[in-house]
Amino acid sequence: MTRDDIISVLGPVDETVIADIVSTGATIEELREAFAWIGADEALVNEGRQLPSARVAALIELLDAPDEEDQP
Repeated sequence: MTRDDIISVLGPVDETVIADIVSTGATIEELREAFAWIGADEALVNEGRQLPSARVAALIELLDAPDEEDQP
């Protein structure tokens, strides 16, 4: 997956995030799935979709991590 692939799914993101995503070895399809789960996890479960694979779950964790600015 390339930097441009990641930006096409997520929009502008930090270079560190891009490097972290690339290091997972995920495909662009897995990134799209992770992004969908972040935005609508309850809806996807209600549709009967299978829970995310381990790699997709790792992407979700990476993308849904709290910002350092949000920390007390």
